[in-house]
Amino acid sequence: MAKTPQAIRGTQDIFGADAEAFAFVVEAFERVRKLYRFRRVEMPVFEKTEVFSRAIGETTDVVSKEMYSFGDRGGESLTLRPEFTAGIARAFLSNGWQQHAPVKLATHGPLFRYERPQKGRYRQFHQIDAEIIGAGEPQADVELLAMADQLLKELGITGVTLHLNTLGDGDSREAWRAALVEYFLGVKDELSEDSQERLEKNPLRILDSKDRRDRAFVADAPKIDQFLSDDARAFFGAVTSGLDAAGVKWQRAESLVRGLDYYRHTAFEFIPDEGSEAAGKLGSQSTILGGGRYDGLMESLGGAPTPAVGWAAGIERLAMLVGDRAEPNADAIVVVENDGAMDAAIAALGTLRRGGLTAELFASGSPRKRFDKAVKAGAEAIVAFDLRDGAPARRIKADEAATARLEALLGRS
Repeated sequence: MAKTPQAIRGTQDIFGADAEAFAFVVEAFERVRKLYRFRRVEMPVFEKTEVFSRAIGETTDVVSKEMYSFGDRGGESLTLRPEFTAGIARAFLSNGWQQHAPVKLATHGPLFRYERPQKGRYRQFHQIDAEIIGAGEPQADVELLAMADQLLKELGITGVTLHLNTLGDGDSREAWRAALVEYFLGVKDELSEDSQERLEKNPLRILDSKDRRDRAFVADAPKIDQFLSDDARAFFGAVTSGLDAAGVKWQRAESLVRGLDYYRHTAFEFIPDEGSEAAGKLGSQSTILGGGRYDGLMESLGGAPTPAVGWAAGIERLAMLVGDRAEPNADAIVVVENDGAMDAAIAALGTLRRGGLTAELFASGSPRKRFDKAVKAGAEAIVAFDLRDGAPARRIKADEAATARLEALLGRS
């Protein structure tokens, strides 16, 4: 007998309670994005490789180590999307969506990264994503963060805090970057190998290193507040006051960064509080949702300078936090107790579904046992079909209100 194929490492087959939790996250996201008037968008699962290499950066781990890239039959290099933002930016530019700016966009779907699978992280994974493109005002940042906060609350995820930082405007960030390079050069030989490499390519990333060799020096590293321009300081002040007005709790996280050059101003992550249930479920990989303002991205793809801000969150990780979500019971189960009544039962099943009820047909196995199986399935109501004097006949097992509704629906069939 041929060996049964197995799933590829780092992928998963989602079923049962896990699938219900996954769907619960997506449904909540769709509901909240409509409340905030974000437009739904869909982009290709693969793009030209240059979309990601130019947007994310050749020196990043995502581009240099984690992308699934391949040559197509036309000799072009294509890449399965490792994140959403670059593809959304490409779509914004190539489809002329500038005419709609500022535009609020939302999407969800699969992404692909070749990295070591671990708790809540897969090589094919799924994210929800929200972006506001063409709005340079701090109110856009507040809008996105309020949306994220409401989403987490509607999912019932507690014990989570918004960690917030500013990266300043372009001049502020560049001055801070130069000061960080000078500081870390003085202790370069004592840094981790990764941070020694980052010092040349991406020094801001040293600040969120988890290596204890680096952590010893991070506390005394120059802080962004020393280099903020008046405009950048005012921008961050408007974001924090807006969050207070919106009732979104936050705390300052001076070491929270986004390492790519196009990031500006706001950077943020929603992180489980120490000792919380969420922290216990996720382990050391603690960020639940994160993002920031990326005012320089469009230029890297050949577009005009365009302000933008966005966030993303892993659906699998959120699903781990919402708890078990058993498949809900059917509103009604239609039971065929005599196969001669099959057509009548099928007609009734369609009527119930068109009437807005979830309904399921029990018509296999021993006819004598089908009703008992329906009772054990826990439906709100059971509609059983048998034959009486050679004609289909039905009986209903439900409370008074449900019986009246079913009789009203089936009486029209």
